[in-house]
Amino acid sequence: MSVVVMTDSSCDLPLEYMEKNEVPFVSLTCHFMGKYYEDDFGKTLTYQKFYEEIRKGEMPTTSQVNVYDFTEIFKKYVSQGKSIIYIGMSSAISGTINSANMAKEMLQEEYKNADITIIDTKSACIGEGILVYNAIEMLKRGCSKEQIINWVEDNKLNINHWFVVGSLKHLKHGGRISATAATIGTLMRINPIIFIDNNGKLINVSNIRGRKKAIKYLIDRFKERIINPESQTVMISHGDCIEDAKYLEKVVKEEFNVKNTIINYVGPVIASHTGPDMLSLCFIGKGREL
Repeated sequence: MSVVVMTDSSCDLPLEYMEKNEVPFVSLTCHFMGKYYEDDFGKTLTYQKFYEEIRKGEMPTTSQVNVYDFTEIFKKYVSQGKSIIYIGMSSAISGTINSANMAKEMLQEEYKNADITIIDTKSACIGEGILVYNAIEMLKRGCSKEQIINWVEDNKLNINHWFVVGSLKHLKHGGRISATAATIGTLMRINPIIFIDNNGKLINVSNIRGRKKAIKYLIDRFKERIINPESQTVMISHGDCIEDAKYLEKVVKEEFNVKNTIINYVGPVIASHTGPDMLSLCFIGKGREL
């Protein structure tokens, strides 16, 4: 069987990469300015428009991928006799993986030989994107289904996600911090540092006063935890703060000699909860134990 590697829109890889490599994906949904938009890597709802409006106070919400959408895309490839590897967003953040598993069970009743592997990455955003990127590159090199699955499973808990959150308003809106904490934190120019743990949950590991110090914190964690930077593609995502993202890229290239970098916007799935000016640095490191 030939192999198809697919993902969901929360991986936040650049649209250019997704289209060039013809990566199939399912879209989470964003309810924004009174309309429902499929998250399609900025094609329908541009990143620029999204961030322009949330800076004005718009408060979007998101919905997981439903079982029907998974059934349709799985059936497309199963009916062609292809093996599917779906690399999906952390089940601790979204119910999308659960929808995928339900669709798989339903299809296997109709197609007894359906070969569908569903991987809960315990990751999100561009950290999930690292796993998808490497799986696609392995597929292009002719690696087998088993080799790709084993690599993703072996490495998923080595994906380090380090996020600086620029605004506390959206964390408050999502119920992750209290209104009082948000008010005090804003007055004190607090930048929460978010990490994804082994369970795939977003946790607040530190609160840094001042943007420059917060970005330095990301660089320090990179220095402590990076493994073989010269062979890695390190990924950076940003909530409409491209200059900060470019600065991070410059540091990791010049000081750590990383093989390659990819920069992209934080898509509406994560940005609905973190707001504008979120900055993330994601890489393969020494596990997630803090």
